[in-house]
Amino acid sequence: MIRVVLADDEAMIRAGVKSILATDAGIEVVAEAADGREAIELTRAHRPDIAMLDIRMPRLDGLSAAAELRATMPQVAVIMLTTFDEDEYVSRALDEGAAGFLLKAADPRELIIGVRAVADGAAYLSPRIARKVIAQLGGGRLSRAGTARRQVESLTAREREVLALVGRGMSNQDIGRELFLSEGTVKSHVSAILLRLGLSNRVQAAIIAYEAGLVSGDT
Repeated sequence: MIRVVLADDEAMIRAGVKSILATDAGIEVVAEAADGREAIELTRAHRPDIAMLDIRMPRLDGLSAAAELRATMPQVAVIMLTTFDEDEYVSRALDEGAAGFLLKAADPRELIIGVRAVADGAAYLSPRIARKVIAQLGGGRLSRAGTARRQVESLTAREREVLALVGRGMSNQDIGRELFLSEGTVKSHVSAILLRLGLSNRVQAAIIAYEAGLVSGDT
């Protein structure tokens, strides 16, 4: 069972998201919060797998809540849920360690796909957000490619293989099947990659993989 704490200051939005997630028997919303501070308190109390946070909330916004969760409960994956896809929100969400970024206007099935992907150890960006990120990377890729390649050179050959598959959006289980490794071994490789590259999450790792040329832009 994937356990989720859901935070949004609009009760109707919370009810709608909860109803959508409830259509999947493997997902349970264990607590609901109306602001970022309450979301942190409930996450501490319930220790869910995922905290799904709206960006704009009173008392403490979702991005600040994500930063605090990253510092105090890094084992809880964060998905940002918002009506906004402006560049500043995407960049800050990635900087704060969000593993997923979903738009409220997206197809309801995307909520379930995103939750399941993040719970399985993958990163998930709404396709609209993913296109924006790739476009941003493409614009400055040449200036960052050398730095990314040098970073990747510090990895072992196996870690580079794992990083390339992370860049393709594959979960630990999928990577294990691809490389004939146990899921535990893949997790160890991913942790080592993040530590060595000074990254906080798989989204950032996927960006490095793209910039270093391990993944093509149309993957």
